[in-house]
Amino acid sequence: MSKHDRWSKLLELLAGEGRIEVDDAAAALDVSPATIRRDLDELAEQQMLVRTRGGAIAHGVSYELPLRYKSSRHASEKQRIATAVAAMIADGDVVGLNGGTTTTEVARALALRAGGSREGRGRRDPAETSAPAFTVVTNALNIAGELAVRPQVKIVVTGGVARPQTYELVGPLTVGVLNEVVLDVAVLGVDGVDPQLGLMTHQEDEASVSRLFAERARRVIVVTDSSKMGRRAFARICGLDRVDVLVTDSGLPADTAARLTDAGIKVHAV
Repeated sequence: MSKHDRWSKLLELLAGEGRIEVDDAAAALDVSPATIRRDLDELAEQQMLVRTRGGAIAHGVSYELPLRYKSSRHASEKQRIATAVAAMIADGDVVGLNGGTTTTEVARALALRAGGSREGRGRRDPAETSAPAFTVVTNALNIAGELAVRPQVKIVVTGGVARPQTYELVGPLTVGVLNEVVLDVAVLGVDGVDPQLGLMTHQEDEASVSRLFAERARRVIVVTDSSKMGRRAFARICGLDRVDVLVTDSGLPADTAARLTDAGIKVHAV
């Protein structure tokens, strides 16, 4: 099992229980306690958890808000999607993330990748060491809260008026910031993907912000579990012609995948 996979499993255990013990984690992952101790020490250095005698507890800043926000529906699918998306993003990219449970998982996967990418590189130039692995621009307060304590990720928050239901910032202040930035890639979570109408969400103000994320990006990746394919929601974000890549789970019907591919979208079902 790779370090990245171990870290993901450890954080998954921590998210579910609130604390983990070294011996229990070693048994669950089938590795030595010494390996778990090293992993927990490194995760603590990345401020992803707090070390305790014999184990670790969840970092309050990193987990409390996202755990309340995260739905348990399709959780494993969203984590697989997030891991696949993180692998598609190049070092140094400027990444736009709108709000949502799947984009929250993408933020976590990017933080894990950024932390693990520094391993094994030997002595580095000080300027290179201080450079962020990624720059993340987001209008989601919970994502900003998770990434603000990650020294390897530069976080830019749009500003705006907070919607308590989704932790997203919306309104003219949000638009003003997004109009001043250029993104390498926008990763968008959605509430529906309709073959004719395109990407959709429940709230019109969130739709306008997600639309602007897409307009400011060189590449658009849509992340959604297959349950939302073919579903309509109230507000339209943009057409499918604006989408470059769609990452979803293996439940995507073959005929739907074929139609998306015919429309010029690269489909990754994980």
